[in-house]
Amino acid sequence: MKALVLTGKKQLEIQNLDQPEPKPNEVLVNAKYAGICGTDYALYNGLPGSAPAVPPIVLGHENSGVVAAVGSDVKDLKVGDKVTVDPNIYCGKCDYCRTSRPELCESLSAVGVTRNGGLEEYFTAPETVVYKLPENVDLKSAATCEPISCAVHGMELLDIKPYQKALVIGDGFMGLIFAQMLKSYGVKSVDLTGRHDDKLAEEKEKLGVDRVINTTKEKIPAEYDVVIEAVGQPATQEQAVEATVKGAQVLMFGVGAPDQKFSMNTYEVFQKQLTIKGAFINPNSFEGAIALLQSGKVDVNKIIDNVISLEDVESVLNGTSNLKGKSVVKISD
Repeated sequence: MKALVLTGKKQLEIQNLDQPEPKPNEVLVNAKYAGICGTDYALYNGLPGSAPAVPPIVLGHENSGVVAAVGSDVKDLKVGDKVTVDPNIYCGKCDYCRTSRPELCESLSAVGVTRNGGLEEYFTAPETVVYKLPENVDLKSAATCEPISCAVHGMELLDIKPYQKALVIGDGFMGLIFAQMLKSYGVKSVDLTGRHDDKLAEEKEKLGVDRVINTTKEKIPAEYDVVIEAVGQPATQEQAVEATVKGAQVLMFGVGAPDQKFSMNTYEVFQKQLTIKGAFINPNSFEGAIALLQSGKVDVNKIIDNVISLEDVESVLNGTSNLKGKSVVKISD
C-alpha cells in the first residue's frame, strides 16, 4: 500500500508498505482524508507534537475513512462504517489518567505521532478511539474532527456566559473554528483579528462574526470577557492579556516554540483577577466535535482551502508550496 513516511528530520518519502493487520481489539481503516496542521509542521521539523515522533513513522493524526476489517474482539464497528479516529491513546494507569486528567497522561501514544497514522492507504487504531460518523457528516469534513475536538476541550476549560464579549486572536483554521464555536455557545458577541483586510472581510461574511480587527492597522481594545489566543506568538499572547476587562478569561491555545516566552503585567493579572489557561489536546471531546459537524454549528467546508495529494504534502510542510490556509489530503477514493 502507498504511504508517506517521515524518515528523518525534514525528510518524507512515499513508500510501498505492507497493509497492517488489526489486533483483536483494533480496527483497520481505509483512509480517505487526512488533515495537515501545526503539529505536522512541528513533527516534520523535528519538534515534538503531543508526544515525540520517532522516524520512520507515518504522520496523519487528523483523519477519516471507512472500516476495512475488524479484530476478533471488536463489537461495535463493522466493515463499511464511515469513521473518524481520535489519535490520542491514554494508558489508564498513571496518576493523571486515574484523576480524570488523561490529556496529561505520562505514557500517551498517538495515531500519526507515535504509531502510523492516516497518511497511508490503511492504518490501524484501537476500537476505543474509532468513532462512527452520522450519515450527514462527509468524510472530508470528518478529517477535521481532531482539531475541532481540541477546541471543544479548550471551550470546556472556560466558563462561558451569554452576556460575555469574546475575541479570537488569529484567523487561521483554529481561530475560525473557535469563532464558530463561540457563536454556537451563545456569547453576546464574537470579534476576530487578522492581518489582511480582504481575508477578514470574507471571514466576517462567511462566519457572521460581529467585528473584524486588522492588527496591522488597529489596536485591540481592552473590552473582552473571553479572549482566545490562536496564533502562538509572543506578540499575540501579550495582546490577549491586554485585551481583557476585569474578571476575564484568557485561553492560550496557540502553540509556541518549546523555548518561547512572553511578558505580561503581573499587576494587571492581579488587579483584573484574570484567569489564564492553556489547553492540551482533546480528552473526551470527539463526541462534541462530531455533534458540532452534524448540527452544522461548525461548518469546516467554509474554511478548508485546499484538497491535495500525498505527493503535495512535503511542499506544504517545507513552505515551498504557494498554497495558503487549511489543507486536507485525499488519500483514496
